[in-house]
Amino acid sequence: MHEPNNESTDRRLRVGSLFSGYGRLDLAVEEVFDAHAVWFSQSKEPVARVFAHHRPDGPNLGDITAIDWSSVEPVDVLCGGFPCQDVSAVGKMAGLAPGTRSGLWAHMATAIETLQPEWVVIENVRGLLSGPAIRPAPERDKNDRRNPELATPDDATFAVWNPTRGV
Repeated sequence: MHEPNNESTDRRLRVGSLFSGYGRLDLAVEEVFDAHAVWFSQSKEPVARVFAHHRPDGPNLGDITAIDWSSVEPVDVLCGGFPCQDVSAVGKMAGLAPGTRSGLWAHMATAIETLQPEWVVIENVRGLLSGPAIRPAPERDKNDRRNPELATPDDATFAVWNPTRGV
């Protein structure tokens, strides 16, 4: 059973969970970081009920496309596994383009920019490392420094964990 959050005595890291599903990634993050989930985001109601059953103290923020990140409780660790269909080798290979399911990554990136967590844990398929990734600027964003090209530069560093071989 998941322990309730008691801020006066609980000094563990706080986790925010995106694309939460049933919460398996969250369980791993909580174990590795000695942390606890304080909120989650899951739009599919039957799945969200399972997550909420195991973490009754963590509110469901709902659909990631409708969240105002400036009003969300900050977290130390943000984790999520956004949809992989468009970057998977067996999928459409459409990349992280707007309008694709994998393009929901842009909403996770906005959460990262706004919340500024110390740690970010992303779970996805290996094809993510080579898929095209164009991130559109939000309408209200006037940041000219945003990279309009591929969001994954050639010199980027990635940590890929393989459970059978280690890192």
